[in-house]
Order: sequence, then C-alpha cells, then structure tokens
Amino acid sequence: MKVLFWGTPAYAVPSLEALFEAGHQLVGVVTQPDRRRGRGSALIPSPVKARSLDLAPDVPVFTPQRIRRDPQMQAELAALGADVSVVVAFGQLLPPEVLQQPPFGCWNGHGSLLPRWRGAGPIQWSLIEGDSETGVGIMAMEVGLDTGPVLLERTLPIGLLDTAADLSGRLSALTAELLVEALPRIEAAGPGPEAERLARLQIRRQGEEGITLARLLTKEDYRIDWNGRALAIHRRIMGLHPGAYCMWSGKRLKLLATEPLVLRLAAQLSPDAAELSRRDWPKVEPGSVLERVRGVGLVIATSGCPLLLRSAQLEGKGPTSGDGLIQQLNA
Repeated sequence: MKVLFWGTPAYAVPSLEALFEAGHQLVGVVTQPDRRRGRGSALIPSPVKARSLDLAPDVPVFTPQRIRRDPQMQAELAALGADVSVVVAFGQLLPPEVLQQPPFGCWNGHGSLLPRWRGAGPIQWSLIEGDSETGVGIMAMEVGLDTGPVLLERTLPIGLLDTAADLSGRLSALTAELLVEALPRIEAAGPGPEAERLARLQIRRQGEEGITLARLLTKEDYRIDWNGRALAIHRRIMGLHPGAYCMWSGKRLKLLATEPLVLRLAAQLSPDAAELSRRDWPKVEPGSVLERVRGVGLVIATSGCPLLLRSAQLEGKGPTSGDGLIQQLNA
C-alpha cells in the first residue's frame, strides 16, 4: 500500500521501519517541526524525521506547525495519493479534511486499551494509576480524541518495577507488529464509504464505560511529596521516569529507581527489597532517611511503609546507585 506516515518521537520509529520493511511504499512522512535543544540551541529533527531521512532519503518529509491551520500543506499531502494514513504519536489532532483524504482511511497505533487512557500520555498514566495491564489498539481515526473504533488490540502486563521507558519500548514494538498485521486486512476490505469499509472489517466500537483521559502533565506532577503512600509514590516515580524529583539539601534530586517496601508485594520485589520489607520500621517524618543500606541504597520514610531509593541523580552530578548514591548524598 502507499502509506503516508505521521509520527514524531522515538516511540514511532519502529512502526515506520516495520512498514517500510514489510514492503509498503512510503509516499510521505509528517512529523513535528525541528526543535532547538542543547547548550548551543541547535535545531534537532524529530527521531522520526531523522530515521526517515536515513531509511528513505527520497521520501518527502513535512513539518507543519499546525496541520489544522495549514490548507496549503493539506493540499500537498492529498496530492501524494496515499492509500492510507498511519499515525503513531504524531502530536497534533488531524482535521476532517485530512482524515477524509486516503481511500483506505486514517489509522492510529495507540498505546493503551481504549477507551482507557485516551490522550497523549497513556503510558505514564497507566503506571501512575497502578494498572495491572495495558496494550496497543489499532484504531480508525475520527475527529474526536481517540474515540474511533478498534480493529486490532493486544494486551501487555505491567510489572511493579517497570518504568515508563521500559513499558514504552515494549508498547512501541507491539505497535509496529500490529500495524504490519493490520494493513493487509485494511487493504483486503477495500476502499469506499467509511461505514461500509468498517463494517467489512468487523471493527469494535468503543463503549461508553471505562473512559479515562490521560491529561497533560504539569511541572508540579513531577515533584514528589513524601507524605503520600510508598506504593503511590513509587508508581509516580516509575511513570514519570526519568523526570520525578525531590529537593535534597537545596538541590534537585532526580529519583530514577525505587521499590515500595510493602510486605504483601515482597514476591514482586528484588531480594534486597523483599528482605527490607519484612522489617519493622519506625514511624518518622516522611522524607526522612531511615537507613543507608550498604550496596543497596537509602530507605526513605513515607506516610506508610518506607520506600527504597536505589538510583538517583543529584543536580550537577551523574546518575548513581548503591554505595555511590549513599556517598553522593552524604557529601
């Protein structure tokens, strides 16, 4: 099929590669504009743009500021004659004029089990809220935010110690796999009016129950409040990895790896943490260091069970763990 691919972050790169390797013809790639990053404020292309230029240098790359407000670019994309549009973490809503262009429709690889976690941050919120599983849905796109019917869906378990980066990598690979599986089915169903195409595909409509929105995260979301419960704090740190932080002697301390010392979770913890969870810890001010465990890390008090801090990065320093972390935070 002739594919117009829409995507921006590293999460979308495996899908771009998989569609290309499966023999589909890329007629264009749409991604977010280059951004200024680093000390020199150099313009850096998105991961999708960079990979597209390596993978298929002759394929045009489009970087609209706002595709909804750019009728000229909408016309340029229509002129490509794509059979289908594939969207993976593009970062902008597509207007009706764009959704109606390809004869086989616009399809989105979304990293959640819809209708749970519609929106831009499903991976982070599934971890923060302690979901036991998540997955990928290949969805026919509508004007609404992730409201379209689902063609294919696959689940993945979420482990207690999974970070957002861990889960993102697994979901990214699964998205690519399902898109390669979905496109031949979409092609076999044929073009035509949307209702008829979707009926031929026997697609699943989303229900009205269980709808949750993955709201945009704010700066305050990333600051850890030790007055919470250990499990909730741990989930937030894992979900916001590597951005969650607290203040330590007036400096920002990024919290990179933790384990909640909750006895009922001992089977899911590392051996060190499981052993620590069996101890009777005193109740002290949340945020206080209860113990520095040699070779392991720091045990921090919360409003309930303690939290084991295994890895962190102090402002101006590199990431460290175990004894290195203890030494760094004792300095």
